[in-house]
Amino acid sequence: MGDGGHNMLERTKRRTLMAVAIGIAGLLSTGPAVYGQDDVELRESGTIEISSIQIALMWSGSLGGGTLHFNGESHGFTLGGAGFGGVGGSSLKATGTVYNLDSLDQFEGAFGQARTGFVAGSEGSSRFWMENESGVYIELEGDREGLMLAMGADVLYFELD
Repeated sequence: MGDGGHNMLERTKRRTLMAVAIGIAGLLSTGPAVYGQDDVELRESGTIEISSIQIALMWSGSLGGGTLHFNGESHGFTLGGAGFGGVGGSSLKATGTVYNLDSLDQFEGAFGQARTGFVAGSEGSSRFWMENESGVYIELEGDREGLMLAMGADVLYFELD
């Protein structure tokens, strides 16, 4: 196969991968339905601000922190996590809404998330949902910077300061 045929094959592979990533991102942006729980009733409980960094080479690691605003008080927290899928590194600054949180002890612990997307420079944005075993949901939207292609899942552990 000549260089022209090889380049066309590579472009086709990239376009197919991009179409799959966009399709999965569309599914993930639907919120709790991603978890197979279309009938989940979401009660807004507070807001959240997060700053984190993520590095991936098939396996990924995340580290960061932020502030939970709940019942009129602000609570600092740290987060760390591990996952699989992706290559590169990025930073995230996001804000969002916390749902179904009745007490602070429901916040600490592991949250799961599925993720897809890419970032190149400061052109990345993210919108995603996380859920923990207590039925608390976090919806985040923010900006990513770096160079990263991601498609996988993470578990992030939140610990109040």
